[in-house]
Amino acid sequence: MLFLGDIFPTGWQAAVQCDIQPTDTVVVWGAGPVGQFCVRSAVLLGAKQVVVIDNVPERLSMAEAGGAIAINFDNESVLSRLKDLTNGKGPEKCIDAVGLEAHATRSLDSMYDRVKQAMMLESDRAHVLREMIYVCRPAGVLSIPGVYGGLVDKIPVGALMNKGLTVRTGQTHVNRWTDDLLRRIEEGQIDPSFVITHTVGLDQGPEMYKTFRDKQDGCVKVILKP
Repeated sequence: MLFLGDIFPTGWQAAVQCDIQPTDTVVVWGAGPVGQFCVRSAVLLGAKQVVVIDNVPERLSMAEAGGAIAINFDNESVLSRLKDLTNGKGPEKCIDAVGLEAHATRSLDSMYDRVKQAMMLESDRAHVLREMIYVCRPAGVLSIPGVYGGLVDKIPVGALMNKGLTVRTGQTHVNRWTDDLLRRIEEGQIDPSFVITHTVGLDQGPEMYKTFRDKQDGCVKVILKP
């Protein structure tokens, strides 16, 4: 029940917004808690293949256990690997489960964002959004559960328009999904507890926030018990 209040409906809505078909390749940027549920949801909805992109080995392993193909962007080219996985055509559906705090630093646009952010000329780091626009197959769908809070620039609007991409965003409509998701849990289609990596007492909360923030000890989701 715990995850029906946030991360499960968020990942589910992100996948539903993609209108997933049995022939689709669905790519999820970000393998944090929401990204994990995006992966599991896309699998449940019948995608041909699901790909996840991150650079934390434990997160990638968890996503692989859920049926995803993992890409570690520190070790290989995202663009080249996606080209290989889609026969050069690009994925039909792309999900941004990262949002404004993208950590990529190897690309020119990500370094540009960090400089502008430091100078208070930009609020969000939109590397993932740009990359999705570039790689998504024409007439594909971009679904954005990742949070953006302010202003970004260098968004390739020309590519977005000329490729005929559909963009779907928004905070999660939790109540819309909970009855269906509870049924799926009860029927054994999914056990949301897979995402829990740490269970600790409430007094360890500050320590575990730091562990999660710094991506230490394989931390993906923490449960605090009073």
